[in-house]
Amino acid sequence: MTSRAGFVALIGEPNAGKSTLTNRMVGAKVSIVTHKVQTTRARIRGVALEGESQIVFVDTPGLFRPRRRLDRAMVAAAWGGAADADVIVLMVEAHRGITEGVERILEGLEDFGTGRTVALAINKIDKVQSEKLLGLTKDLNERYNFAETFMISAEKGHGAEHLKQWLAEKLPEGPWLYPEDQIADLPLRMIAAEMTREKLTLRLHQELPYQLTVETENWEERKDGSCKVDQLIYVMRDGHKGIVLGNKGETIKAVSKAAREELEEFMGRKVHLFLQVKVRPNWLEEKERYSEMGLDFRDGNK
Repeated sequence: MTSRAGFVALIGEPNAGKSTLTNRMVGAKVSIVTHKVQTTRARIRGVALEGESQIVFVDTPGLFRPRRRLDRAMVAAAWGGAADADVIVLMVEAHRGITEGVERILEGLEDFGTGRTVALAINKIDKVQSEKLLGLTKDLNERYNFAETFMISAEKGHGAEHLKQWLAEKLPEGPWLYPEDQIADLPLRMIAAEMTREKLTLRLHQELPYQLTVETENWEERKDGSCKVDQLIYVMRDGHKGIVLGNKGETIKAVSKAAREELEEFMGRKVHLFLQVKVRPNWLEEKERYSEMGLDFRDGNK
């Protein structure tokens, strides 16, 4: 059997299900999944195995109309992920169909898709009738020449295995890019920060999650096999700090407990997690914050 390895970029609008599909394909949680849009910031690479193929999934930020520096950097990262990939998969939500955002992505694919294998994955198929699915499939394939179309439910797993097998066959021949037991190429510090940010996003239902970021400031390995992790949560205003802390510190305690438990499960060992909230009014304009998120600060320029 010939070994294969390569990069697959999942692109689409925010909330199209890219993170959910990445996690399902990899079989572990490497990408932040919440009910809120625009939660994936960095290009997260999840590594999946299928037969003799190693599929490296690039879970890009959702493509949307950018308004702030962070938005512009995220959109640049998404298209950058597509440009670097061997195979591109456009994910479209079945029940939303061809939105204005999908139209813009199809236009972008005219440039980025040239010379590449581009597949279409219509996600959340359980939300619509089959007649509508067939119509949407026909319409999308008339607008762009997709190599293959897949009907999937990333959340429930329908069609995901078929897509995975197809992707495995389309990758270039060559040696694997990562060790067999590696599931992500993000440093543990960043994965830990993402886990805490996800818990904050789930807990806080206001607009606040888009105005905060989490960084792992210190990682200390201990002799007993456990590790001590210190994280900073940056917010933009004093009022935001109060929201994150919660009444008598209840919110931050709940977030810390949930993030610690998930990190312990992920790593298979004990974790001592300490969170601190800092007000930093201009963090959205600071180069260092973007580096921590795996984004290029310059991509945020207008």
